[in-house]
Amino acid sequence: MTRKPSIKPERPWFSSGPTAKRPGWSSQAIPHGLLGRGIRAPEVVQRFAYGLQMTRALLQVPDDWVMVYVPGSDTGAVEAAMWSMLGERPVQVMAFENFGKVWATDAKSHLNLEPEILSAPWGRFPDTSRVDPAKDLVFPWNGTTSGVKAPGSDWLSTEREGIVICDATSAAFAMPLPFGKLDVVTFSFQKALGGEAGLGVAALSPRAVERLDRFEPPRPVPKVLRLRGENGFERTLATGSMLNTFSVWTLEDWIDGVEWGLSIGGLEALIARTDANAAALDRWVSATPWIAYLAEDADIRSTTSVCLKIVDPRVEALDDDARRALVTRMKALVEDEGAAFDIEGHRNAPAGLRIWCGCTVEAADIEAVTPWLDWAFETAIAEYSAD
Repeated sequence: MTRKPSIKPERPWFSSGPTAKRPGWSSQAIPHGLLGRGIRAPEVVQRFAYGLQMTRALLQVPDDWVMVYVPGSDTGAVEAAMWSMLGERPVQVMAFENFGKVWATDAKSHLNLEPEILSAPWGRFPDTSRVDPAKDLVFPWNGTTSGVKAPGSDWLSTEREGIVICDATSAAFAMPLPFGKLDVVTFSFQKALGGEAGLGVAALSPRAVERLDRFEPPRPVPKVLRLRGENGFERTLATGSMLNTFSVWTLEDWIDGVEWGLSIGGLEALIARTDANAAALDRWVSATPWIAYLAEDADIRSTTSVCLKIVDPRVEALDDDARRALVTRMKALVEDEGAAFDIEGHRNAPAGLRIWCGCTVEAADIEAVTPWLDWAFETAIAEYSAD
């Protein structure tokens, strides 16, 4: 039996959303002066505009793109783009993890389109040779629920006729994004920088704005997803104006995270921190026989939402319910010890573990949590065998 470790992570938060707060975060660091003010007050609108400006600077969004806030986190941002922009030409959707599957269902069942669905099993990325630059494309850059990321960007065309809507929520601020090959890039506060949930951002290329100006979707669009006004793209949204009432606390917390990212060296530093965390976890995975990556191909393996499968023969022989029960027990063991929180995989993914390795996590905490995972596995499997 593996002995219970004596050293715990100082910050045992490994959830894939909302993710860990930045190192040194405190609620006292969040400005309180605008709490309770009206959402249309000039000072509040100015603060929301500042949030977009700083986000643009940190993410290195091109100068000719516009950025807007959307309710509903990244889900709302993707839905706003789909509802407001799709229908002009044929659509392809990449469905290789939970949210890609959701976008495919929405395109077919709710937008009444006939999307071509480019699918792949859990742990793999779809066949990129099937992507047609004459069609619109919707896809996640990083599959938060599958631990799979896009294999670079060579397969995306700069001469495309369609628009490319990229769900980048667990890639933004952690992986390079090829803005020249994308038209809508969405993300949420609750992922890479550890913000509070509820707000999403959509960055729109000139081609995306042109689509909004020219194309009127053949469907009623709910107000909270409406990027168009009577004359095309609603340009006031690009100034920090809101589609509905947003949380000032959430916005101030986001600004705190963005300013931290800029203070430590910007996007390059955030990517480097993420890579160092993923490398620390990889050293343990490579040396541990009972665990393996869900994404077996290293070229498509996520460095943020790292999804793991248990490959011990005693577990592989179990049915799905029993495997999930084992993971649940492991989760309870480490949480009861205060060693790690929220390490289970997504409910719709194959049973396994998921460790967030984004930039707000410390590599030392990744190294500290792995002995606890060994202990939890051996404890859980011993209990199961005893039963």
